[in-house]
Amino acid sequence: MAFTAKDVMTLREQTGAGMMDCKRALVDADGDMEKAADLLRERGIAKAAKKASRIAAEGIVSAYSDGTTGVLVEVNCESDFVAKGDKFHEIVTEIAKQIAAVKPASVEELLASKMGDKTVELYVQEQIAVIGEKISVRRFTIYKSAGLIESYIHMGGTLGVMLNFDCAESKITKTLAHDIALHVAFAKPQYLTSAEVSAETLEKEKEILKKEVLNEGKPEAIAEKIVLGKIKKFYEENCLLDQKFVKDDKVTIAQLIAEAANKAATGVALKEFCFYVMGQGLEKKSEDLSEEVAKQVEAMKK
Repeated sequence: MAFTAKDVMTLREQTGAGMMDCKRALVDADGDMEKAADLLRERGIAKAAKKASRIAAEGIVSAYSDGTTGVLVEVNCESDFVAKGDKFHEIVTEIAKQIAAVKPASVEELLASKMGDKTVELYVQEQIAVIGEKISVRRFTIYKSAGLIESYIHMGGTLGVMLNFDCAESKITKTLAHDIALHVAFAKPQYLTSAEVSAETLEKEKEILKKEVLNEGKPEAIAEKIVLGKIKKFYEENCLLDQKFVKDDKVTIAQLIAEAANKAATGVALKEFCFYVMGQGLEKKSEDLSEEVAKQVEAMKK
C-alpha cells in the first residue's frame, strides 16, 4: 500500500516520533497507518529499554495544584538541553497531574497506575522514544489541604518549594505564603519546629558541640551551658519557624505568621513544607566530548 508525505506528517503528529522513524514505520507496515503507529510504539519501548542503564542526572522540579491537592515532583532526564525544552516540561506536568489525581504512595505505585488506557510506565517509555533520552520519576510529595497550598519554582526547575497552610486564602495570606516560600528556597530549613528534631540527632549535635567547646580550652564546668546556647543557635538555623526572616532579620518566621494572622483577623498556621533541589545526591556522568561524539555516530549506524 502506497503512502504520501502527508501520511508521514499525520503519523508524526499522532505519535510525536521523528520524521524518519515515521517513514520507516510506514514502509514496514506497507502504508497501514494503524500498524505503523503500533510499530512506532513497539520500537519506542525498545529504545526506552536501551536507555534504561543511562544516568539521568538532569531534569526539573515542578509543582502542581488542583486547589485541594498540591504536588511537588522531581523528574530527571540526561541533558540540560532536554530539561529546558517545552516537551519535557509538558511530560512533567502530565506526571504531576497524575500524581494529584491518583495520590500514589510511591514511585512504583505511580508507574503502575493507569493514565487513560495505559500505565504511567508505558507513557514514560513512549515519551523516552519521542525525546531520545532516559526519563526517570525520582520523587514526589503530596499535600492535601483545606486551606492554602503555595509553591515556588526557582530558575525553571532547579529548586522547588511547597507549603501547606491552615488558613483562609486572602491577599494577606497569599503574600505571607509567597514570602515564606522564597525564604525556604533561600534558607533551606531541615525542620518545621524544634519538636521535629529527633533525640538521636540532638544528642549527636550536643556531643559534637561539647567536643568543640572543650577543644577551645573551655572548662568542663561551663561547657554544658555553652552547648545549650549553641543548641538554641542550631534550632534558629535549622527549624523554619525559629529562623530569622530573610527579608527582615528582626522577626522570625513564627512572628511573621503571627503578624499576618493579626492583620487578616483569622487563624494562620503553617502545617508542613518541603523543598527539592534538582539532582541533589545524584551522580552526574562525566564523559570526554570525543567519546560522546563517537557514541552518537555509532548509534546513528544502528
